[in-house]
Amino acid sequence: MAQPRQRTAGGAPNGEAHLAVSSTGPEETDVDELLRAGGGRSGALWRLGRRNRQLDANVVRVPPGSPVGDHVEAQVDVLLVVVSGSGTLMLDGARREVSRGVVVYLPRGARRAVEPGADGIVFITAHRRRSGLRIGRARPAGAGESSTCTLHRVCRECHHHAIEVDARYCTRCGTPLPARRPR
Repeated sequence: MAQPRQRTAGGAPNGEAHLAVSSTGPEETDVDELLRAGGGRSGALWRLGRRNRQLDANVVRVPPGSPVGDHVEAQVDVLLVVVSGSGTLMLDGARREVSRGVVVYLPRGARRAVEPGADGIVFITAHRRRSGLRIGRARPAGAGESSTCTLHRVCRECHHHAIEVDARYCTRCGTPLPARRPR
């Protein structure tokens, strides 16, 4: 069987690793190797790169002192697997200490946050692929959102575009989104 080849995501500035074999073959990576190669870089270190997939998955590193702030994932349930380090997961106000080997189900609509431990935390997230932007999506009354520029809703780490008008954190990797500049 052919071994998968590792490649960098189309020259992405964050150097995020992707693996692609074929449209039907397996896709795999060695997480320990990925962590060594990633150095101290934070955010999404790896992302499932296959086109036409039904699943999204990421390997995310959160360094000490850089929490993933309080946010709600409204569209999809998420499975979180801690692969290195430890931290505190807040899920709808309940605190839970998590460490390597812990698997947590995060239901959609649940408020969550991650506070990394002294050595940081690395986890895998997996969830059904989110639907894209939809034509005619209603905006909350009085949102005052300009249709001219939405760069404040693009994640600097994984380049995911938030569809929520008031998004403050990336729903893919948890990175805080850029602050919106006043007009």
